[in-house]
Amino acid sequence: MLPRIVSLLPSATEIVCALGAREALVGVSHECDFPAGVEGLPHCSATRRPLGKTSRAIDEGVKAILAEALSVYSVDTELLKSLKPDIIVTQAQCEVCAVSEDDLTAALAEWTGGRPKIVSLSPMRLAEVWGDVLRVGEALGRPKKADALLERLTGRVAKILERCEVPEPRRVGFIDWIDPLIMGAEWIPELVRLAGGAPVVSADGAHAEAIAFETLARAAPEVLLVAPCGFGIPQALADLPVLAAQPGWADLPAVRNGEVYVADGNHYFNRPGPRLVESLEIMAEILNPAVVDFGHRGVGYGPWPGSAPQRLN
Repeated sequence: MLPRIVSLLPSATEIVCALGAREALVGVSHECDFPAGVEGLPHCSATRRPLGKTSRAIDEGVKAILAEALSVYSVDTELLKSLKPDIIVTQAQCEVCAVSEDDLTAALAEWTGGRPKIVSLSPMRLAEVWGDVLRVGEALGRPKKADALLERLTGRVAKILERCEVPEPRRVGFIDWIDPLIMGAEWIPELVRLAGGAPVVSADGAHAEAIAFETLARAAPEVLLVAPCGFGIPQALADLPVLAAQPGWADLPAVRNGEVYVADGNHYFNRPGPRLVESLEIMAEILNPAVVDFGHRGVGYGPWPGSAPQRLN
């Protein structure tokens, strides 16, 4: 019999479902939306305040909340109690991305009797993401299914690596946030290299930090992928003029050569779960269009249409 599970993290929800335990989920976060249908489960978290639509407005809203020593998210403690979960999966990685372990600990401070087990995920590298698959599988009592899932995922990665090895990798800039400008870090540089690129202004296994545009310009990326965390393609396109207005934008090799792409940063790249393989496929398609085609173009990503933003999907 499967335990009753509450997932407060979209990537954890995806891991649980990939392990064939969708029916064990009794509650999710307000951001969980994959696979289809999980968004209809009870929402056990919420954003404390509306954060606006643009990357600048969201950044300012988050900073204002944190300046008051508050969490960005609230946890519905009474709903959690009523759902009677055996396991709650959360994260200790980013106080902005999802409900944190500290948020959950505070919410459960007065919980008496039958306290659920907390599984807290905090991957910073690809190997740690795969390790979390095993950890969740162990917590669910499905270690063999986790082993099988991991074998499938890493097998797909190995095949992509084999097909995308190039003698002279192009310099790739991955933009994780537009205003302020933040470059992808954590597992992102690994994905770039696996797809046959050379990451710039990105540090393996490190937290992403804001940089000056001049730092990106000096790195002279030959390919740019814009996939802001939590943004779908239309929202990213709406914000891109902020970057395009920067002095020196038009001089970037990626811009001059028409090698700027926009991806769905809500569903891909920023969720440390099974769909990082699909994220790698997107990167591989961008860098090796003559070699691989997984069918993501026009759906998961597309070329930046320049000064006239429009929907790519």
